Amino acid sequence: MNDRITPVPVLSRRAVLRGIGVTMALPWLEAMAGGGRAMASVAGLGAGLRTAPTAPVRMAFVFAPNGVNYPAWAPEGVGRAYRLSESLRPLASVREHVNVITGLTLDKARANGDGPGDHARSSASFLTGAQARKTAGNDISLGVSVDQFAAGQVGRRTPLPSLELGCELGQPTGNCDSGYSCAYSSNISWADETTPVPKVVDPGRVFERLFGDPARAEDREARLRRRASVLDFVLDDSRRLERGLGAEDRRRLDAFQSSVREVERRIEAARAEGATGPKPPEGVAAPAGIPARFSEHLDLMFDMMLLAFQTDSTRIATFAMANDGSNRTFPEIGVREGHHHLSHHQNNQEM
Repeated sequence: MNDRITPVPVLSRRAVLRGIGVTMALPWLEAMAGGGRAMASVAGLGAGLRTAPTAPVRMAFVFAPNGVNYPAWAPEGVGRAYRLSESLRPLASVREHVNVITGLTLDKARANGDGPGDHARSSASFLTGAQARKTAGNDISLGVSVDQFAAGQVGRRTPLPSLELGCELGQPTGNCDSGYSCAYSSNISWADETTPVPKVVDPGRVFERLFGDPARAEDREARLRRRASVLDFVLDDSRRLERGLGAEDRRRLDAFQSSVREVERRIEAARAEGATGPKPPEGVAAPAGIPARFSEHLDLMFDMMLLAFQTDSTRIATFAMANDGSNRTFPEIGVREGHHHLSHHQNNQEM
């Protein structure tokens, strides 16, 4: 019988790897469990007990504008025996963890006497549940979105209170939909009744927000000039940390580091693609770090959200895949007509 307490390394959840001008939060590791007592023995048994790590509750909203092909999207059946639809089939591996809720209606996205403008009302009401004041001027009025309400409650626990992502920039002013301001159709996150929270569409900028130090701009620029990985700055600390971790934690840390390197490699590849491609017209600045293929852009932005959650950089995120009313085409999947145009299909099967 051995009643001796066996000490093992215990890491604070706020443990970070620090390098030159870079702070990188860690993924969840077993060594972070236990609240300062990672392992203790039970008298008479000599068995070690470890408190399992508890991941934080996270919230993410993904907005797909202009609607979906509903017959191909809606699942079949109800309860645990439901069957995934063609559009939802990519979720097969996590099906047991997914609830698909249908039959919902957002009344404040209806006209309610305000006439046309469904697209602006759709995005405006999505997370606010409020009726947008119909105006194309500066007197916009809506409401606080649920993500920003949540960020106000738990945002102080993370470096970023919330993260707003998108794949299309939008106009902050002007008339974008039947007398509705572009602010409504371009934003789903609202800090208050009159202040939309702008989304970031460049994955490189998101990466800097997660891993760069805003107070050390010169270090960020030096890193970009050398085209070095963020992890190169923190390699020594990472190796020191790994020596005190168990095998499973080392595996997780290695996988996390590899994922960060891969995302950065793809961002740099996108920048290189933009630098060597066709030149934009005079006076038009080409966006940096945005892949030419929409599918790659989507993948990168979802990866940014994943990294933000993995590092506990934030627990609240929104992602608008496009602005409502967007007429983007999708030649990658053989759709060369604009999405907005096709959404007004009037039950024409070809559309």
